[in-house]
Amino acid sequence: MNIESIRDYCLSMPGVEETLPFGPDTLVYKVKGKIFLLMGLDSEDLSFNVKCDPDKALELREEFPCVLPGYHMNKKHWNTIVVDGSVSAKQLKEWINHSYVLVVGLSKK
Repeated sequence: MNIESIRDYCLSMPGVEETLPFGPDTLVYKVKGKIFLLMGLDSEDLSFNVKCDPDKALELREEFPCVLPGYHMNKKHWNTIVVDGSVSAKQLKEWINHSYVLVVGLSKK
């Protein structure tokens, strides 16, 4: 995935808005007025932050080298995902979906 495909995927979800509250270099995706994904535009390496269940966050960090504690975020609830090609687009979308569902407050049914 690249910046455009992540952007398109986020905007395809119901109720999502794209904002720039932290300046022109950070895309922020919100649903119900709450952030579920942040993505910097000024870094050399593509990465994004997503919300994550705390227990799952720890598991993902142990299993996947591209999953790090959330950069500039509450590290208990946020992961930074480095898009380095080590995981599939499907997996990246699952992590984005997980964040979206946490923020929306839906069950996983």
